[in-house]
Amino acid sequence: MSYENLAGRTAVIAGAASGMGEATALLLARNGVRVALLARRADRLETLAAKIAAEGGTALAVAVDVTDSASVTAAAEAVHAAFGTVDLVVNSAGVMLPNPITEGREDEWTRMLDTNVAGRLRVIRAFLPGLLAAADAGRPADLVNISSIGAHVPFPSYAVYAATQAAITQLSATLRTELGARKVRVTNIEPGLTDTELGSHIDNPEISGQLEGMFGFIESLRADDIADLIAYTTSRPAHVNLRQAVILPTQQA
Repeated sequence: MSYENLAGRTAVIAGAASGMGEATALLLARNGVRVALLARRADRLETLAAKIAAEGGTALAVAVDVTDSASVTAAAEAVHAAFGTVDLVVNSAGVMLPNPITEGREDEWTRMLDTNVAGRLRVIRAFLPGLLAAADAGRPADLVNISSIGAHVPFPSYAVYAATQAAITQLSATLRTELGARKVRVTNIEPGLTDTELGSHIDNPEISGQLEGMFGFIESLRADDIADLIAYTTSRPAHVNLRQAVILPTQQA
């Protein structure tokens, strides 16, 4: 597919070291977007930036911890110094740590809340001025948040993770009421079963086995499928906002 309207834009991809973020960065760069790659794993970012450069694209690797405000602020300053105004933000950094609520895993609750919710908010705060400036200048401006069908569909042992995803879905809807009038598009994407590293964080063998069983039974989505949807969404004419997208494997739908 061609995404002709993307050329010349500048994007920040939070969570670019793997999965959906990495795939999105590659696809956007291949379509003429300058991409700032944000994640904790600097080595993975440098490898991705080199791959993009080898393909003729432009990328900047910036190590960041989205759970730390100072780190996000410093990352934003580095991006602005290198690229100037950012007009496309993809918020895909996240962690999934399911366990029965009876386990009382406050360590996991805190990590998910601080990464999946507060971390997204820190990224939005850091790059929103650029989105508003782009919109004021008459250019497309996009904020894309990645949540999950867990925001709507209950799964045992995923209560806290699902709550963080529901928070992002609601955050996106409410931000749309604030930013839509200022011509900043807000899109929320809710993927179903997708083959990424997310499941590797699970430390409960029973739950991990259940997830592996789903991958054995269902042909899952790939990270490239999510990247394709993001590229399509953000390449629409500036007056068109695809506000909400639920994307599932056919066998899961």
